[in-house]
Amino acid sequence: MAYDEYLADRSRQVLKQKSVYFEEKKMMGGLCFMVDDKMCFGLLSDKSTGDGKLMCRVGPHNYEKALSRPHCSKMNFTGRTMNGFVFVDAEGFDTDTDMAYWIQLCLDYNPQATRSKKKKK
Repeated sequence: MAYDEYLADRSRQVLKQKSVYFEEKKMMGGLCFMVDDKMCFGLLSDKSTGDGKLMCRVGPHNYEKALSRPHCSKMNFTGRTMNGFVFVDAEGFDTDTDMAYWIQLCLDYNPQATRSKKKKK
């Protein structure tokens, strides 16, 4: 799994400061932080640069607002854009304030997000 452990520690710290119960799950080529059994945000490494990247689930209402911020782009894994999800390059969450902003944006959307259906074993 390709993600920066330092960024994972920073993310854990922000969530703990906000008293948010979360779980971690390795998926999508990185590490996802789950809140209420829903993917809230994730970490992965940029394949071309190796820099850390945030994958934020901001929802459709905050999507354009998020995209207007520096170092933010549409999330595209397979050649298809995923509405409500954005990538944030490392420069966009370099400071603790910026990191907390992005995580809070994801947490704000989390209550409206839907859970993915569990696969039957």
